[in-house]
Amino acid sequence: MDNPRLVTVWWDLSESAQTIESLRAYLRDQSVDAFAEVPGLRLKAWIADPETDRWGAVLLWESTEASEGTVPSRAAELIGYPPTEVHAFDVEATVQGRYEDEELNHRGLAFSAERP
Repeated sequence: MDNPRLVTVWWDLSESAQTIESLRAYLRDQSVDAFAEVPGLRLKAWIADPETDRWGAVLLWESTEASEGTVPSRAAELIGYPPTEVHAFDVEATVQGRYEDEELNHRGLAFSAERP
């Protein structure tokens, strides 16, 4: 069995016409549901840092092989350039903690923000 793989992706949005807010709409309307169908993807969390105008994601894959597959992302196309930083890591160990809400899909600012 292959070990899990964690990948982080960051964009510096300072050179893009896109904003964190505009990318939230893309998540809500397209990207989140598309990633729900990606084989081998255990978790994807989209992240943002408004103070530094950065946008990115953390992806946890079942294996290195799965992490090398194609993904249904239009982020680079929308932002206008490839990610500023991409890092892949070996996973030393995993655990799932105790939680109250089993459902983690469709959570976050993209789904809590007012729609235009």
